[in-house]
Amino acid sequence: MPHGSSLRQAITAPGTTPLIGVYDMYSASIAAARYDGLFVSGFGFAASHYGLPDIGFIAWPDIVAFTERLRGAFPRHHLLVDIDDGYGDPEVACHVVRRLEGAGASGVILEDQKRPRRCGHVDGKQVLPLDEYLDKLERVLACRGDLVVVARTDATDEAEILVRAKALAATDADVVLVDGVRDADAIRRIRACAGDKPLLFNQIAGGRSPRLSLPELAELGVDVAIYSTPCLFAAHSAIDKALAELEASAGRLPAAEGGGVGVPESIALLERNLR
Repeated sequence: MPHGSSLRQAITAPGTTPLIGVYDMYSASIAAARYDGLFVSGFGFAASHYGLPDIGFIAWPDIVAFTERLRGAFPRHHLLVDIDDGYGDPEVACHVVRRLEGAGASGVILEDQKRPRRCGHVDGKQVLPLDEYLDKLERVLACRGDLVVVARTDATDEAEILVRAKALAATDADVVLVDGVRDADAIRRIRACAGDKPLLFNQIAGGRSPRLSLPELAELGVDVAIYSTPCLFAAHSAIDKALAELEASAGRLPAAEGGGVGVPESIALLERNLR
């Protein structure tokens, strides 16, 4: 089955489909052993690839190259890619979408932010006029083949959120995402505005949205959930802890026994990608 159709089928199945945010090939290797779906998080990729915050530094050739590597290693996993605002005008957005579909992406998320853009869970976001975003979205939809397209709004005013959710749901986009949703009641209102259109919810530690389980999201009518940064933030914590312990022990490495990771465990993980 084509990658887009496979993801579309998972999204429309009963329950809430989880997609795990990854930021490099190693984190993807760990996530792929436990989950069927991966998400290329803009937050994670900006941090990992550039060492910069998620405020618009990503260059589209880097995202395409990363997607190609992921698809080569994980041929059967769902692969949703965050493309921010499409990296510029509609012509660039369409070119990026074609390239990503050729690289094996299952789907993309296109947002309505204007530049300078921000992470969806921080202050300072500005959105394009709705007509301007809808024009870009329609052009992206017209150029895709089987690719799943998620239409995302970063509006923050509640009335504007509902207007945009309804407008996005009326397009041929496969899924609607309102980022930075504050509470479960807001999800219910968005669900009502979106009609029968599948709904995506973005969870990020320390973000604006509530921490909800998959059964809770399913009860609210959410069809797919992306977890943007669990791998990145876990790595941050674990690396900092490991280096603090190394410093405290005057440079003596801890034993790998007792559940730790050493050379054999790392090689065993990576050898799966050769199959």
